[in-house]
Amino acid sequence: MKLLAPIALLLLPLPALSQTGGSQHLSIHAGTEATVSDGDNAPLWLSSNRYGMGSTSPSSWYLRAGADYEKNFRRGWNISAGIDMAGGINTASRFWLQQAYFDTSWRMLTLSIGSKERISSPLDKNPSLTSGWMLEGNNTRPIPQIRAEIRDFYSIPFTRGWLALKGHLAYGAMLDGKWQESFAGPGQNYSRDVKYHSKALMLRAGNKSVFPLEFEVGLHMTTQFCGDQMQKQPDGSSTLLLDMPDGLRNYINAFFPTTGDSNTTWGEQVNVEGNMLGSWNFALNYYYRDWKFRLYLDHFFEDQSQLTTQYGIWKDGQLGFEVTFPSNPWISSFLWEGTSTTDQSGPIIYDGFDGSFTDGQFSGCDSYYYHYIYQAWQYYGLGIGCPLLPGPAYNADGAITFRSNRMKAHHIGISGNPSPQWKWRVLASFARHWGTYLVPFDRVEHSFSGLAELRYTPRRFSHLTVKAALGMDRGNFPGNSFGGTIGIRYEIPIM
Repeated sequence: MKLLAPIALLLLPLPALSQTGGSQHLSIHAGTEATVSDGDNAPLWLSSNRYGMGSTSPSSWYLRAGADYEKNFRRGWNISAGIDMAGGINTASRFWLQQAYFDTSWRMLTLSIGSKERISSPLDKNPSLTSGWMLEGNNTRPIPQIRAEIRDFYSIPFTRGWLALKGHLAYGAMLDGKWQESFAGPGQNYSRDVKYHSKALMLRAGNKSVFPLEFEVGLHMTTQFCGDQMQKQPDGSSTLLLDMPDGLRNYINAFFPTTGDSNTTWGEQVNVEGNMLGSWNFALNYYYRDWKFRLYLDHFFEDQSQLTTQYGIWKDGQLGFEVTFPSNPWISSFLWEGTSTTDQSGPIIYDGFDGSFTDGQFSGCDSYYYHYIYQAWQYYGLGIGCPLLPGPAYNADGAITFRSNRMKAHHIGISGNPSPQWKWRVLASFARHWGTYLVPFDRVEHSFSGLAELRYTPRRFSHLTVKAALGMDRGNFPGNSFGGTIGIRYEIPIM
């Protein structure tokens, strides 16, 4: 009954809204999923790119329930709301609020408030086949935020459909401070009360109804800022190491990457305030009859070292290619991605610490997904970016860092939809890890991660979906594992 109380509160205003006319939709859903595997961790693709619902523990279980509501009004207005709660065993939390949001839209503009399963990146990838987004994707729980956005490409007036744009601007709060405190080992640093900022703009040139070629280009930037840096003590207590300022100026500095003032650390005053990350996104689409070919580049950067070509040609990022096939009973999509994070602007960074080169500055050793104040670009132990770089949840010593952020990988995804009742997908990833520049591995570690998944929706029970999957990891990092997942979801439309 406790699970149903928040849903009832959400539904209270619906009778009044129904008097205003326009179409509306209300549904409730419930589901459960269990994973069992050997090894120290669950196989990578049984726990990754699932909005944080997957667990790195070798065996886990969760129960999930919620409701979604949407209503269309006249003159392009729309509202939607949702609540989604979960509880589990061997998960990052015993009970958590996965989603709780309210959206108001007018034509192409949307204001979204709360936690919602969304992909922040403006670069479209196949979410069921991709190995992930370099900056922000679907690997972690939703970060609660206030977000203004144009979700889908909007054709710019007077361009006759040849130029379109989309983007977003968001501020939020990272609520995993308690999880970090409980996870951190003795002597390890962690952060709490950290704020979050994200912004993106994507442009598309082309009109496929006239010419079958489209080009997309965009910039996506995020920042961790404010908050406290803490250190876990051997007796289980925590010590405050650094209290970052939290005022209007700090929110402005997050939007316009700016050096910090005298209230911040020396490192923030020399570089930019907060943990600033970003990605340049490019894509080329070609349409031939019922075929679609898509080539894309997701170039990742930290700070400003690889924001431009100041340090030469970009060597880090993800190159992807996807083919969408005409309707057939065998294969729907094929995807290949190659990812590299080994360069990081080189191994050396120098900001004139000892004063011997007062005018010298060398930007290198970007140490992706790491920050000396906020520890890691992660949320509840999983990397916010590409899951092929395993997050802190895999660390046995309670360090909230990435053991390896230098990697080269190849990834393949294939999916099919033989009938309305059946769907399948297969993922295979091959990666080599070097550790980090500061703490390299003794040798290059090789790993393989695979997944085979099947979904079934019975013809007579179209609101029921059953899922079964097998996953396997082979290699020394993060380790060998073999297991399976069984899940079931039922959705009931109310109106």
